[in-house]
Amino acid sequence: MSLAAWAKNGWLRPHQTNRQQLGDLLAIVDRDLADAAAGGLSQDWRFGIAYNAALKLCTMLLYAQGHRPEKNLAHYRTLQALPLILGTEWDDDADYLDTCRAKRNIAEYDAVGQVSAAEANELIAFTQKLRAATLAWLQETHPVLAPLIKP
Repeated sequence: MSLAAWAKNGWLRPHQTNRQQLGDLLAIVDRDLADAAAGGLSQDWRFGIAYNAALKLCTMLLYAQGHRPEKNLAHYRTLQALPLILGTEWDDDADYLDTCRAKRNIAEYDAVGQVSAAEANELIAFTQKLRAATLAWLQETHPVLAPLIKP
């Protein structure tokens, strides 16, 4: 399926972004990655913060393509758009992020102690990789949006 098909299904709506908005989202990503890497937080919280950074990166990709998700299943659709934008080699990564979404929801709303240090560290490392890929993709496909974004 494509983003155009998603829009036709009513899962996405048009969104016009700009360099400033993407720069602001990147600032959130960078803050969250720094906070997630800092000591003194629970593993659940580090994981949740890293998840938020990954979600913001996927949001940047979707916005750059001229879309935003409808409110129903917004996080899920934002994450699942990853391979539609960056390519099918990101299919497993979208599934990984969806698993992280579910785990984060349990840790956020249901029970503490759901995340190990290894899981938090893995998501932080993955999000750093996704950050680099997102910035490279923006520079290549939407350079007019990229100038305020620092790698």
